Amino acid sequence: MRLAPGARLPGRVRHAHRRPLLHELAVAELRPGIVTGAALEAVRARRSWSKVTAEAPTRAELLTLVAAAARVADHSNLRPWRLIELRGEDRERLGRAIAKADGDTKPSSKPLRAPLLIAVVASYQKSGKVPRWEQEAVASGVAHMLSLLLDEAGWGVIWRTGHYTRAKAVAKAHGLEKNEELLGWLYVGGKPAGARTGRRKAVDARKLLTRMPKSKKDAAAAAAERAASQEAAVEPDLQP
Repeated sequence: MRLAPGARLPGRVRHAHRRPLLHELAVAELRPGIVTGAALEAVRARRSWSKVTAEAPTRAELLTLVAAAARVADHSNLRPWRLIELRGEDRERLGRAIAKADGDTKPSSKPLRAPLLIAVVASYQKSGKVPRWEQEAVASGVAHMLSLLLDEAGWGVIWRTGHYTRAKAVAKAHGLEKNEELLGWLYVGGKPAGARTGRRKAVDARKLLTRMPKSKKDAAAAAAERAASQEAAVEPDLQP
């Protein structure tokens, strides 16, 4: 792999794969027709980890990755998002808030499934150009980017959502403002040794990357092809 002029590889690498992390790697100069690089490898290797160990990244490590995730596309640079880290007793507080939302007396143990939870918050900003849905897309983009960076750095991650994200008791526990909504939590921990990979349907990118239809007939044919692609063979990989 050739590097762009002036670029250099970082002086250190992390974790067993011995590859530089995404946010540290210089941009590769690619030849036409050939797609390669650390980013592509990281995306292809990504999977969700429903079970993790008690290890977790430090706040200092997390800050570095959050700063990198903030490079997500953001119309008008509104920064319509923020993240909240939950460790230790904060997870227990969330468990009590979930129980309150359900009308239960026993705290939920769900937040204890990982040593670190990162709440993803959409912080909607006033804007005449950027609608609410677009701002939520930015917050979601940050979550996806951060989960990829965490996975590539060697951590197990899964994004959990559910109706609790709209519960008043849960919102109050997170200290959300009136202009904010919870989009879920990234559950983060160590990757268990010897864990099996999940199974996921293969994707036929040709049926997902389409062109504008020239007629209703073309549109109907394309829709039929997309429906058929849902029956693609299952391959071992990625998210369980």
